Amino acid sequence: MDTKVQSNYGEDQIKVLEGLEPVRVRPGMYIGSTDERGLHHLVYEILDNSIDEALSGYCDSISIEINQDGSVSVTDNGRGIPTGIKKEEGISAVELVLTKLHAGGKFGDGGYKISGGLHGVGLSVVNALSEWLTVEVRQNGHVYFQKYHRGIPDDRLKIVGDTDKTGTKVTFYPDAEIFETLDFKYATLRHRLRELAFLNKGLEIIFTDYRKSATEPEHDYFKFDGGIIEFVRLLNSMHETLFSDVLYFHSDTETGEIEYALQYNDTYNETIHAFANNINTEEGGTHLDGFKTSLTRVINAYGKQAGLLKGDDSLSGDDVREGLVCVISVKLTNPQFEGQTKTKLGNSEIRGYMSKIVSDTFGTYLNEHPKEAKELIMRSLNAQKAREAARKAREEARRKSPLDGASLPGKLADCSEKDASKCEIFIVEGDSAGGTAKTGRDRRFQAILPLRGKILNVEKVRIHRALENEEIKSMITAFGCNIGEDFNESKLRYNKIIIMTDADVDGSHIRILMLTFFFRYMKPLIETGHIYIAQPPLYKITKGKQILYFYDDKALDSYYEANGRKSGDLQRFKGLGEMNDVQLWETTMSPATRTLVQVTMEDAVKANEIFTILMGEEPELRRQFIEENATLVKDLDV
Repeated sequence: MDTKVQSNYGEDQIKVLEGLEPVRVRPGMYIGSTDERGLHHLVYEILDNSIDEALSGYCDSISIEINQDGSVSVTDNGRGIPTGIKKEEGISAVELVLTKLHAGGKFGDGGYKISGGLHGVGLSVVNALSEWLTVEVRQNGHVYFQKYHRGIPDDRLKIVGDTDKTGTKVTFYPDAEIFETLDFKYATLRHRLRELAFLNKGLEIIFTDYRKSATEPEHDYFKFDGGIIEFVRLLNSMHETLFSDVLYFHSDTETGEIEYALQYNDTYNETIHAFANNINTEEGGTHLDGFKTSLTRVINAYGKQAGLLKGDDSLSGDDVREGLVCVISVKLTNPQFEGQTKTKLGNSEIRGYMSKIVSDTFGTYLNEHPKEAKELIMRSLNAQKAREAARKAREEARRKSPLDGASLPGKLADCSEKDASKCEIFIVEGDSAGGTAKTGRDRRFQAILPLRGKILNVEKVRIHRALENEEIKSMITAFGCNIGEDFNESKLRYNKIIIMTDADVDGSHIRILMLTFFFRYMKPLIETGHIYIAQPPLYKITKGKQILYFYDDKALDSYYEANGRKSGDLQRFKGLGEMNDVQLWETTMSPATRTLVQVTMEDAVKANEIFTILMGEEPELRRQFIEENATLVKDLDV
């Protein structure tokens, strides 16, 4: 032990952080991160307070505005934050909520029966992480106002006007000293606001962005009187459905309320979104466990009773959930969250409540609708047969395990490095580009797998058909981590899987087909950040001995505006095969000079919609989407 180092540690090294200082010192502890995700979390924290008012029946309208200066305002017509003076602290309740951690109506009796706040830190954390924040409360016939800078009030709460309305308006500008970006994404906020409107039926949510134009802002209005019924309808809007309409069930319990809506469609995918107190419980939890267990039991029980399942035959959970679209929403007086990201519900009693409600409600539906029930059982039996075929196909793939180097695909040019964390593999369109990439790569850590043409569209087939496709089998074998229920990330042979296709329409289509495959069968690779898209250049300008590359039309136009139209010889690359190995290395493959787009899973609902549109049965929807979202199709960030 180094006693010299130890002797420097004493009472003088113990630092007490006062007020909101801990938040500014360690912001990640309170909002998760200081990147784009953390920035948007500030809006959600304020929004939670307005939603709590709605859950309690005091608010039916919330307005969110991104102002021209980049600040955000959240306004509701609830009761307003209490403005009276707290005797113990000698300051207003408004100031207390804005300057003290864990101060608010969620922490005592009589404030909120049900609260949507995940962390319960809310306004004070937003205040601490804002360059400035203003709060305006309409209450008791008056308008109260207070302004803060980096969590410190400029003055006490003051009356600045009169009104006959009630509610709270909070406006904040995030602190550039804290956040990596201050750019709020309209699409990100829009998705969450629409989700909240679905989960709180009848609640009006108005979203306006004035940054591009004060007179013609971007604008959305959400209000769903059908609640999660309309959510399921949206998710199924591009599919044929089994039931004529969405099935909806609701029940009150001793600890809150439970509702779920479901409908089967003609796809082979399962889509379940589970929420607890408006929070998307991405890791599941007891409400989801109870639903799945009971659904499987109820369908099997009906199948036996109706004579559709013989002897010891039974359907698995995967069988009965094929094509299922379901939204589950529970609202609890005392939610308990667990898991690494605190998005897993842990209340043990909810498992039993959920199981009983599904048994009572969906069980009754099956008994009262024998035609639909029989169709569901027969569909599940077909799914079971397909799953058995898929199991045999996986066993075949497992016998050709990549642990044995001889079993790797013949066209794979592997790298010499054995440490997977240092390795990357390029999935390349065509043998020509594959040959150039093999020559131009750094063979120490870069592997090349050329694919022939367009891979199978897995959106339209069951898994056993996908596993019969040679190109898909080559990818699965090369990656080493298998797929579906056999997926094992620890066996992944490459840290980066890079999709490298031509920068044209065909290249975009191949890229989308590959992303569809990853999204449906290897989703954890997207969730953990292993999938990337290479960005090859579109143009090359040669000016004397100088060579310049341009990756889009906008960059080329900017160059011409600055240098004139006759500033070098222009070459447009039609495909990767037109570049020699040195050019491909310098522009697209070299870690020192390339640009990669990381594929993320920020928005699972949006991703599901995109893949359904792009790879589904409706060519007109696909054409319209590509026309309206040309950039997204090129740099698809799901």
